[in-house]
Amino acid sequence: MTSTYHVQATWDPEAKVWVSSSDVPGLVVEAETLAEFEQLVRDLVPELVAEGGIPSAGARVELTSSRTFALEDA
Repeated sequence: MTSTYHVQATWDPEAKVWVSSSDVPGLVVEAETLAEFEQLVRDLVPELVAEGGIPSAGARVELTSSRTFALEDA
């Protein structure tokens, strides 16, 4: 059976970073760009899953992001 982990990146406008929420125990990610965020997730999730005694081979990560911003008059 293939496991799918869910990671949500949400923009924090005050801190100016993407922050994580997820179903991966122990995963805490903050990054200035989505590319950096994704790389941290790629690096950390296999380690954290292995620490929990769960094989990560074949596992998948569903990464979603959300950001709210105001449209300014030009």
